[in-house]
Amino acid sequence: MDPKSLIGAIDEKSCLDFLSMMVRQKSHSQTEGERELARIMARQMEAIGLQSELQAFDNGERFNAIGRLKGTGGGKSLLFNGHLDTNPVTEGWTVDPWGGLVDDKFIYGIGVSNMKAGDAAYFCAVKTLLDAGVKLKGDVTLTYVVGELQGGVGTLAAIRNGVKADYFINSEPSDLAAVTMHAAALSFVIELTGDTRHLSKREQSVDAIAAACDLIPRINAMTFSGARSGVHRSINRGHVGVVHGALGRELEEWRPPQVADFVRIRGSARYAPGQTQEGVLADLAAELTQLETRFPGLKAKLVPEMIEGRPLMPPFEVSPTSRIVTSINAAYEAVRGEKQPTGAITPTRFYGTDAGHLYHELGMEGIVCGPGGRYNTMPDERVDIVDYLDMIRVYMLTILDICEVA
Repeated sequence: MDPKSLIGAIDEKSCLDFLSMMVRQKSHSQTEGERELARIMARQMEAIGLQSELQAFDNGERFNAIGRLKGTGGGKSLLFNGHLDTNPVTEGWTVDPWGGLVDDKFIYGIGVSNMKAGDAAYFCAVKTLLDAGVKLKGDVTLTYVVGELQGGVGTLAAIRNGVKADYFINSEPSDLAAVTMHAAALSFVIELTGDTRHLSKREQSVDAIAAACDLIPRINAMTFSGARSGVHRSINRGHVGVVHGALGRELEEWRPPQVADFVRIRGSARYAPGQTQEGVLADLAAELTQLETRFPGLKAKLVPEMIEGRPLMPPFEVSPTSRIVTSINAAYEAVRGEKQPTGAITPTRFYGTDAGHLYHELGMEGIVCGPGGRYNTMPDERVDIVDYLDMIRVYMLTILDICEVA
């Protein structure tokens, strides 16, 4: 079957209706809506002829929807990975976050970019191939996981339940760029303890807030040791997101004439494959040692911040010459007539995704490539219709190349 004829074979209205249906499901993390959308996806995959199941985890409280299209044998297998859970609705929306509104340019809704458009795109890609009577040699597995926003617990559960393939595509929003590397994520807490005095004797104090003001821009400018290359170093980033300074560990605020003697800082670091959490923490600790030198009498304490039940997102990397990368590059060029942006793409290179778990746990070669991104996690979250439909076409061609027509 001519791949070019398949590019024009998709039912655009049906594909948009399917995505709107997904958006209308209120699938916030760890809610009944999340579970219901997993059930819906399992039923939808079964309806188009896939072997479908719900894989339970977390004491049966949560489950992933997994679908498999069995090939005739001889081709490589391909796994698609995406999450169903969404961020909460924020202020500032001018359209119904749950309406799945489609106008002449965009489709709107909470989670449509992160990442229901990607989820729907690979479902519609497989459905279009099946409707056209295509039979494949290799298997295609569709995974609709939950708990990505809790560190990827759903994908880790799927891995423990035996989900794997030769290659994977993670459909997180990348504006259709092929992301070949992204960072690992580490959260940390820094506590600065100074020595208070009344402002009349400020010169005798150790001002924890002044020390924090010195430290924060240094953390925000940091890169970390052990980067394998300049590209790897380019996905290093330190960031301080929370600062609270006042009197004592309870951070009493009712006595502003006194010099603050305690500051608690919460931040995050991003580091590349080949670098380690231990190395990042050592670099941060060295920065704190220098801070103590600049502020005699200051005591600085650093601890990684671990949330129970929330795993760390590991880094991800794939060679630009991997078959999955060259395959999706070729598919993109066939659809859009231009070269696909490929590499450690900003801002996606600073994301954490479930691609890290597939790479780290299974050693799989894969790519992060999905529709959406530029209007991600903001009021009136939306995806360009042309990007969504082109992503379906790119996925179809990639499936044909990796899995091969029987």
